[in-house]
Amino acid sequence: MYSDYNEKLAKLVVNYAVEVKKGDTVVISGSIDAADLVQEIYTEVIKAGGHVLETDLGIPGNSEIFFKYATEEQLKFVNPISKMASETVDKYISIFSSTNRKGLVNIDREKMMTVQKTNQHLQQNIMERSAKGELMWNICPYPSPAFAQEGNMGTLEYKEFVYNALALDKPDPVAYWKDVEKKHESIIAILEKGKVYRVVGEDTDISMNIEGRKWMNSCGHRNLPDGEVHSSPHEDSVNGTIRFTYPGIHSGAEIENIWLKFKDGRVVEHDASKGKDYLDKVLELENADRIGEIAVGTNYGINRFTKNMLFDEKMGGTIHFALGSGYPQTGSKNVSNIHWDILKDMKSDDSVIYLDGKEIYRAGKWLIS
Repeated sequence: MYSDYNEKLAKLVVNYAVEVKKGDTVVISGSIDAADLVQEIYTEVIKAGGHVLETDLGIPGNSEIFFKYATEEQLKFVNPISKMASETVDKYISIFSSTNRKGLVNIDREKMMTVQKTNQHLQQNIMERSAKGELMWNICPYPSPAFAQEGNMGTLEYKEFVYNALALDKPDPVAYWKDVEKKHESIIAILEKGKVYRVVGEDTDISMNIEGRKWMNSCGHRNLPDGEVHSSPHEDSVNGTIRFTYPGIHSGAEIENIWLKFKDGRVVEHDASKGKDYLDKVLELENADRIGEIAVGTNYGINRFTKNMLFDEKMGGTIHFALGSGYPQTGSKNVSNIHWDILKDMKSDDSVIYLDGKEIYRAGKWLIS
C-alpha cells in the first residue's frame, strides 16, 4: 500500500516545493535508510535539468562515533563542502529520517553545543540567502519505522498518517497546497496590520510587539508536510509567561512542562518537570533566551503528537515559539546557534490569541479569514 509514496513526494518536492529549473545546482541529503526516496528525488532533479552537486547518504551510527571520539579540533572543524553549499547552492533538499531516535540521548551535551556553535554561520548563510531569494530549501519526511515507534503507531499506520499529512491522498497535491497558500494569505493580511500580539491559555499570558514584522506563508515550499503562519516579535518586547503543554524535543532529549517567564524579551525565570538541566544549558547559549519565531499550526490533517516537530509544529489547534534564531524574512534580528521549536496546545475554550486587544483565535480555530 502507498507504493507511490516516493514518486508522488519526489515530484511535489522538486517541481513545486523548490521548483528546480534547468541549470540549478542542487544538494540532496538523507539517511541511507531513505535511499529509495533520495534516488527518486535525484531522478526528478535530473529530469528537471538540475545539477546534483552532492547526494549525502548518512550512515546510522556515524554521529555517535563522531561525538564519542572527536577531539576539540574536530568538533570545531567546519566542513568546506558544507560551507560552499551554504554560500552558493541554488536548491537544498533534506530528507528527514531515522533508524534510532535515541541515538544521541546520552551524548555529551557540551560537545553537541560546540558543534552547533561552530556551524552557526552556515545556518545563518542559508537563512539569509533564502530571505534574499537566492536559495530554496525543503525538508521532507521518510516514514521510518523509528518515527512510527516514537509516534506510537504501527509501520503501515504511520506511513498512512504521513501520506495523508502530505496531501498525497488528494487527486492533485499541488493544487491542495496552493489552496492552503490562498487561505493563509487572508489571515496574514490581517495579522500584518496588528501591533500587539497576545497569547492567553493554560498557565500562559504573554504579549509582544509585532508591528512591521512580516508573517510567512508556510504552504509546502520549505517544509513538507506544512501548514502554519509564522513571524517574529521585536526582540526586546516579549513580556509574560508561557507553559508549553507538549514536550520540547531537542537532539533526542525530551524536556517536559517547560515554563518560561519573559521580561523585555529575555527569559528571566524558567522551569521544567523533566530535563531542566538540559533546558538550563540551552538557555545559556547566546540569544537562546529570546524568541526567534512565533507561529500558529493550521494542518488539521495532523491530529496527534508524534515527537517529530516536522509534523507536530503544523498541527491544527496549536501554536509554537522557537527559542533562538529567527527568520530574517520576518524581520527578526535574533541570531543564535539554535532554533528550537516548542509546542503548546490551544484547543481548550480558554485558549485565545488577541491582536491589538481583539480576539482573533479561540479554542484552536481562527475567527478571521
